[in-house]
Amino acid sequence: RLTVAQMDKLCYLFGYIEFVLSLKRRGGNDVKKSLKVVLTGLLLVTMSMGVFGCGNKADQKPADQQDAKQEEKQPEQQPEGVPTVEDGKLRVAMECGYAPFNWTQVDDKNGAVPIESGSYANGYDVQIAKKIADSMGKELVIVKTNWDGLPPAVQSGTVDLIIAGMSATADRKEQIDFSNNYYTSDLVLITKANSPLLEAKSLEDLSGAKITGQLSTFHYDVIDQIPGVEKLEAMDDFPAMRVALQSGIIDGYVSERPEGIAAKAANPDFDYVEFEKGKGFEFTQDEVSIAVGLKKGNTELLEAVNKALDGISEDEREQLMKDAIANANEAE
Repeated sequence: RLTVAQMDKLCYLFGYIEFVLSLKRRGGNDVKKSLKVVLTGLLLVTMSMGVFGCGNKADQKPADQQDAKQEEKQPEQQPEGVPTVEDGKLRVAMECGYAPFNWTQVDDKNGAVPIESGSYANGYDVQIAKKIADSMGKELVIVKTNWDGLPPAVQSGTVDLIIAGMSATADRKEQIDFSNNYYTSDLVLITKANSPLLEAKSLEDLSGAKITGQLSTFHYDVIDQIPGVEKLEAMDDFPAMRVALQSGIIDGYVSERPEGIAAKAANPDFDYVEFEKGKGFEFTQDEVSIAVGLKKGNTELLEAVNKALDGISEDEREQLMKDAIANANEAE
């Protein structure tokens, strides 16, 4: 491609050639000399065009090649990921007081995670939460929340998930959505290690005992299945029930088997009753199946959680629970 300057030189040269040829036709004496000048000028113009042409080829690439080069320089667009309450973070609510599922401790020992309000959280739920956050490429933030405040926390958008040893009961499903199950348990009765209740084989053997359970849980509701029971007022959390049991205010409280194992490991004064098959508490599968709670209609987050849970094998889940039970003595 010729530049404007090169085009001007060619036009001037062609004009000069025309002039020389006209002299020849007229029989001028300086025709040979003029032809030499023309040839010299032509050589110079050709050389200059070659130099400029090389320079232009190097510097002026076709438009399609320039566009391709610019596209190569553009950074690869990364997927935005699943939207959460806070960009790049996964905010998870739990009580931090229901060992071995979740508890509070003073340091980050055994893989504990900082609680947003201070101290550290650990337990089975925390380790499950870490795996879900890692799967989503998010930073895990633990938000310590009272039991009754858990559903409102996801409903209001304060947190993304509830991972708190919560079962997906029919009543809760009316308020929030749930993931696939990540743990299944059964019910036991926690009592003192020297209590005659340890001899119980059926619910009938608990007649006359002072029993309670946690507020707003089906643990408290199933107490009505015990004939002749003295059902005491529900309590806010498990630490409070353990204190009541230790002090003799209650004879026992209803809980799930992992919590009974952890309570016994943390305090040798505690033990738990396991009933003979078919003679214990009646409950549905949903009531003892632990799942992740989240705001209704958030299908994108629900799918991401279920995908993360699918990546955790049953053997790994069992090992996580064994580790949690072994480490529950770190609970404050």
